[in-house]
Amino acid sequence: MAQMNMSLAIRSAMELEMERDATVFQIGEDIGLSGGVFGTTAGLYAKFGDKRVMDTPISESGFMGAATGAAALGLRPVVSLMFVDFVGVCLDQILNQAAKMRYMFGGKAKIPMVVRANFGAGLGAGAQHSQSLEAFFMHIPGLKVVMPSTPYDAKGLLIAAIRDDNPVIFLEHKLLYGRQGEVPEESYTIPIGSADIKRPGTDVTVVATGLMVHQALSEAEKAEADGISVEVLDPRSLLPLDETAILESVKKTHRLIVVHEAVKFAGCGAEIAAMVAEKAFDYLDAPIMRLGAPFCPVPFSPVLEAAYLPGEADISAALRAITQR
Repeated sequence: MAQMNMSLAIRSAMELEMERDATVFQIGEDIGLSGGVFGTTAGLYAKFGDKRVMDTPISESGFMGAATGAAALGLRPVVSLMFVDFVGVCLDQILNQAAKMRYMFGGKAKIPMVVRANFGAGLGAGAQHSQSLEAFFMHIPGLKVVMPSTPYDAKGLLIAAIRDDNPVIFLEHKLLYGRQGEVPEESYTIPIGSADIKRPGTDVTVVATGLMVHQALSEAEKAEADGISVEVLDPRSLLPLDETAILESVKKTHRLIVVHEAVKFAGCGAEIAAMVAEKAFDYLDAPIMRLGAPFCPVPFSPVLEAAYLPGEADISAALRAITQR
C-alpha cells in the first residue's frame, strides 16, 4: 500500500490502463501539458504523447462526439469533461448516442467510454461550476454512474470503468482530490454496483455519497458517545445501485437516513428511499429521512454557500431525531 491522494490515485489508474491496453486514450480540455485542472493527468502527455493524450479546443460537443465514435469503433476513450456543469453543451452525444447505441443495435455495438467530471460546491465557484448532477445521469438508461469517496475506491472503480463495455459517468468531488488514503500501487478493480460499509453500526443506517460520506463518518463517531451506533454505507456507484447491501443494512438497523449534496428534490436519495419503502417497509421503525441541498442554484457568496450545503450539523440533528436521543 502507498499513501495517495485521490488525484494521484485517479492518475495512477489511467496510467496503468494506458500501459496495459493500447486502445485506451485520454481526450479533453487542458489535460496535456498542463496536466488537467486538478492535476489528474499530470505526466501522461509526456509519457504517451499527443495521440493518446489529446488536448482539445473548448468544444465539449466536438470531443464528446469524437469519443463516442471512437468507442463505437473499438477504442476506449477516457473523456475529461472538466466540470460536470458543462454536460449541457454535449448532452446529445451522451443522452441520444452513447447511452442508446448498444440497445438500438441489439447488443452488437459496444460503447466502452468513461466520462470523468468533477462536481460539487465548497470552493466558491458559483452556480455554473458547483452543481451535483448525478440524479440527472441516473435517469438515462444505458449509462453507469460512479461516485467514489476515497482514493482506494477511485482507483479501483476507474480501472473497472475503463474496462467496462458501456459508457460510465465517473464523478469526482473537487474537495476530495486532496484526501489521502492507502492505495495499492498495482492494478486492481472494484466491481461497479457494489456498495461499501465504511462504518458498521446497529441503530441507524446512513447512506451517503461523495463528500457526504466523510461528513457522515465524522458525525457517526460523535454520535457513538451518545450511545447511537451508526452504520455508514457508501453506494460507490449509483447506477447500478447495490440494493441488496442497502436493504440488508436497513433490515439490521431499522432506520434510514440518506444524505447527498445535490438538491433534495428528485435526488438520488429519493430513489433510495422509495426502493427501501417498497422492499423493506416492514423493517422500518421510523420514517425515512432525506438530507440534501435546497432547490436553488449554488450561491457564490461563501456565507450563503455554506448555508446551502448539507453538513455535519444537519446529519447530527437527523441522527438524534430518528433515534429520539
